Amino acid sequence: MRRWFSSVRARATLGASLVVAVALVAAGAAVLLSLRFSLIGEAEADADSAARRVASQITPNIAYDKLDLPEGEDNPVQIVDADGRLVAASEDLERISGTGIGAVKPEQVSPTPGDDDDDDEDSAEGSLELGELSDDKTFHDGSATVDGETEDYLFAEVEVNVEKKGDLTVYAGGSLESEQSVMSTALTSLLIGFPLLLAVIAVVTWLVTRRALRPVDAIRSEMAAITASEDLARRVPEPDTHDEVARLARTTNETLAALQASVERQRRFVADASHELRSPIASLRTQLEVGAAHPELLDVDGAVEDTVRLQELAADLLLLARLDAGEKPGATRVDLAALAREELSQRTRNRVEVRTDLRGVEVAGSRGQLARVLGNLVNNAQRHARTHVTVATRTEGTWAVLAVSDDGAGVPESEREHVFERFVRLDDARTRDDGGAGLGLAIARDVAERHGGTLTVREAPGGGALFELRVPLAPPAG
Repeated sequence: MRRWFSSVRARATLGASLVVAVALVAAGAAVLLSLRFSLIGEAEADADSAARRVASQITPNIAYDKLDLPEGEDNPVQIVDADGRLVAASEDLERISGTGIGAVKPEQVSPTPGDDDDDDEDSAEGSLELGELSDDKTFHDGSATVDGETEDYLFAEVEVNVEKKGDLTVYAGGSLESEQSVMSTALTSLLIGFPLLLAVIAVVTWLVTRRALRPVDAIRSEMAAITASEDLARRVPEPDTHDEVARLARTTNETLAALQASVERQRRFVADASHELRSPIASLRTQLEVGAAHPELLDVDGAVEDTVRLQELAADLLLLARLDAGEKPGATRVDLAALAREELSQRTRNRVEVRTDLRGVEVAGSRGQLARVLGNLVNNAQRHARTHVTVATRTEGTWAVLAVSDDGAGVPESEREHVFERFVRLDDARTRDDGGAGLGLAIARDVAERHGGTLTVREAPGGGALFELRVPLAPPAG
């Protein structure tokens, strides 16, 4: 059971069924109440109309047994005088309840003065005097048995004041049989129809959600297959829709593509690093083996140079590994001008002159990583400059700018992004003999991005390449 409820399809079906059930119950209750009020209103109107018709017949000169009372089961009637005596009732009335008077046979009432033949003749000649009807409407629930048939009624109570007869109360019933029959039929229909409708809605919801979730199941199956096969070149199927499932499939494929690119990049990185490390290690081993066999032939300077190169390459690889692992640059305040002066003063192997145009500008980050960026940019410029290299710092709006330019051949526009890839050397000048392994600019850009900045290359005003590092200015102290 728990496994069944873990299905999105099952939960959606159950949720939709519950919502519809609540809505149907509320709607059904509203319909039944509205129908009942309407039918009761009709019974009230019928009873009140019958009572007023009877009351309007009562005059001082007409005997109670002469009244035209409704016959049959439609409107049972009682007329009660001020002393609570039943003075008139419908014919065939056998039992009644709800009016307060249980009698069904009228009591003999002494004729009122004027109720004789002379009065009847006089009344035939003169106009009849009608009683005064009350405007109040009062209703009572009850039942009556007429001619052997018992039914529920709604009794209307109408008071009338008639000269010589005093205050009279007329009770007339409106049958509730129609209301009870209609309500019973409606309730039966709802009790039968609601479960059927719920079943239809549950089945439709189950089928619709199964169809809607079919692409999700296909995505899940393909992802499971990719995980099992470790083949990142595979992609999940994308449905021909524009809904959330299609966007999920596209996002999943984009994630797989990014993961594949990352894995391929790591593989190339490991292969290139192995290749780059193999050369200095092999050269150093050869020199040491030759030196061990023939000490007089040992090239100490070459061995030292290979060792230094191997050390620098290992440091570059270690820094790249830390950057790829998401190492934070920190928030140390660093003055780029002071950093440039210190780093440039420690360089002893400049091939060409290094000129400076430094202005104090502070940034927040890692002093060691920023120093590595400066060193890599200057080394790159030294390898390609003809006569000089220029290092400058300045501010542009909210950015601190470190610019390193040379007067060499520059970087072709089509290759200006390619140079920041790892282990990339564009031409024959960028060889191992020149000291470049193709990692310096890649490290520099990674450090720039970790500091929330950018590293770009364009043509210098005087020709050559101009590399610009842009990093956000440090916030004011305090």
